[in-house]
Amino acid sequence: MTTITYEDFAKLDLRVAKIISTDPIPGKSRIIKGIIDLGDDKRTVIIGGAQYYKPEDLIGKLVIVIANLEPKTMAGVESNAMLLAADVDDRPFWLTVSVDVPLGSPIK
Repeated sequence: MTTITYEDFAKLDLRVAKIISTDPIPGKSRIIKGIIDLGDDKRTVIIGGAQYYKPEDLIGKLVIVIANLEPKTMAGVESNAMLLAADVDDRPFWLTVSVDVPLGSPIK
């Protein structure tokens, strides 16, 4: 495991977001297009794990995202944040918030 400095970690803008819509991506079996709500901002994201989850089952989940990650385009869709997940045998388990907190709340 590589270590980073606290200053490196502090550069990450981790926030609570809600998945408000999802759509399959034609021809792609491992990724889903999603829209997340950060409270004052809605963004398109790519969500991995489509082979394990139905798109509609993700709607409404409060997840943790990296909000200041450089955008990346995959399958013709620009992703403007990254959902955090535990990886168990290549299956993502999304890091979620179990209580209602304001969308966009920072994670520290």
